[in-house]
Amino acid sequence: MVEEARRLGIHGWVRNRRDGTVEAMVSGPREAVDRIVAWSRRGPRSAAVDAVDVFAGEGDFDSFDARPTE
Repeated sequence: MVEEARRLGIHGWVRNRRDGTVEAMVSGPREAVDRIVAWSRRGPRSAAVDAVDVFAGEGDFDSFDARPTE
């Protein structure tokens, strides 16, 4: 997701969770956010995506980074 988000010019973060889920906060132009959400429904080649839940959030980000597993 980091590579795709950076390619799309999205800011925010992503992290794996200990329960096997992935959590992300994304910020950017509406079209870019829609594209990263669509990408997340497929995921990278090695992923098995069961569901994607989208919620509004808040934050101010300068880049897109991977955060440690929580």
